[in-house]
Amino acid sequence: MSEKLVFDAPEIMIDRPTHYCPGCHHGVAHRLVGEVLTEMGLVDDTLCVGSIGCSVFIYNYLDVDAVEAPHGRAPAVATGLKRAHKDKFVFTYQGDGDLASIGLAEIVHAANRGEKISVVFVNNTVYGMTGGQMAPTTLEGQKTTTSPKGRTSEEHGMAIRMSEIIGGLGGTAYCERVSLDSVKNIRRAKKALRKAFEMQVNGTGFGFVEMLSACPTNWKMDPIAANKRISEEMIPYFPLGVFKDVTKDGEE
Repeated sequence: MSEKLVFDAPEIMIDRPTHYCPGCHHGVAHRLVGEVLTEMGLVDDTLCVGSIGCSVFIYNYLDVDAVEAPHGRAPAVATGLKRAHKDKFVFTYQGDGDLASIGLAEIVHAANRGEKISVVFVNNTVYGMTGGQMAPTTLEGQKTTTSPKGRTSEEHGMAIRMSEIIGGLGGTAYCERVSLDSVKNIRRAKKALRKAFEMQVNGTGFGFVEMLSACPTNWKMDPIAANKRISEEMIPYFPLGVFKDVTKDGEE
């Protein structure tokens, strides 16, 4: 009896093992990006800008033209690419240490200017590649290599909520926070990506999708416990939902 193929990976995804740790959600995020680009017919016209951190290796797993930006500067590089190649689809793929710390000025001003680019922001509340240091998004009480007793609001301030910031800027066309901790939330994440990408394709403006994800290695948890932490600790502080949609807010 012959087998019938009912599920497969999009051709844009390169068939090779990833370097990501067990339980990491970067692979899930890559797949979602690959599926949406394929379904929207954008693969041949896409330019990807990778940031420094675990996220930079996206160009090893998606078969699109890519540029590696200096730390935090992906939105600036993407701005230049889009202005020089207006017919291309340009997106950045960034982690929280990159986007919310050294690259905070770049992301805020790109959004405020309404640059017609798309941003995929993977938030795991820690610097992943460089050793598990405290990030701007590290939650209060969370232990890291640079906050071994846990982050405190008195000493370090509170974790930055990036979607709330980006959603409040005048140039932002679409901003949503999603999570990768369950099948239901992953499906919602794909819809959010498509909506953000459509904003660029339609010439509407800047699209931003924040994805809450796990980093079991630096959280010092097994993958199951790390996934549970997203739903029990991260989502209550980083609520899911749409923070701006000009097609519904009457701002277009």
